Amino acid sequence: MSQHSKPSAVIPANGIDCHMHVFGTLDAYPPSPTRSYTPRVATLESFLAMLNTIGLTRNVFVQASAYGTDNACMLDAMRIRGPELCRGVVQIDPDIGEAELDAMHSLGVRGVRLNIATFSLTDSTAQQDRLHRTIARCAPRGWHVQIFAGLAMLSDLAPIIEAAPCPIVIDHMGLTQAPLGLDQPGFAMLCRWLTLGHIWVKVSGFYRVSLDASDFTAAIPYARALIAANPERCVWGTDWPHTGSHGRSQASEPPMIEYRKLDDGVLLDLLAEAAGEHLEKVLVGNPAALYQF
Repeated sequence: MSQHSKPSAVIPANGIDCHMHVFGTLDAYPPSPTRSYTPRVATLESFLAMLNTIGLTRNVFVQASAYGTDNACMLDAMRIRGPELCRGVVQIDPDIGEAELDAMHSLGVRGVRLNIATFSLTDSTAQQDRLHRTIARCAPRGWHVQIFAGLAMLSDLAPIIEAAPCPIVIDHMGLTQAPLGLDQPGFAMLCRWLTLGHIWVKVSGFYRVSLDASDFTAAIPYARALIAANPERCVWGTDWPHTGSHGRSQASEPPMIEYRKLDDGVLLDLLAEAAGEHLEKVLVGNPAALYQF
């Protein structure tokens, strides 16, 4: 795991990391047979040590694609943390029962994630149907739908997203690509969505946006533009433990992932530079409202 530093910025009390993952041992938590990578262990204890270093106190667990719809590893970690300190976003099978969703809610689950980008899914019709079905499960219980997809796919899903009767959360700035400029197709749409009230954006994943191996400052103008569009609808997360590049493997056993050696204190300072006077909203007020802390 990477070494982490204390941020230079003044971090508000009760801050919330809204995007992170945990990975257990392969024997205790077998990964999905349809995964695109095999996870290395990334424990709750290691995460909490990092969280303490950067000065945040609460977190939102996000189901990682490597586990598919088996949320056991994440839910076990949530039981340890308790609902006072954490929330969760799961992935679900279409036929999951209401009793199982009720049990997840009691642990602090408040959303369902659609992971489109990891598997490079391009059939927009299939994803539109998937989004419709997920909204139908989330809306009645006050949950949100979290979408991990690039701007092109988000544009294809736009009519459903804009009309959704529940909150919609867009991962990692919609995978905006800094080299393509602020006028790239889809980015103005993302900014406009933030003014609608029910759509939120995670201004996270600076290293996914900048496309530079070590300097992520190119992502700052995009995070700044999104926050300026509506500072009440932006949240942030570390994306710990920072899974490295991976694609759908043709092998029967997908390769063991490497985690990027990133300093989360530095990432938090980048957010502070982008958010300016709105840092407390992004780290405390907004996520408390979205995740119902």
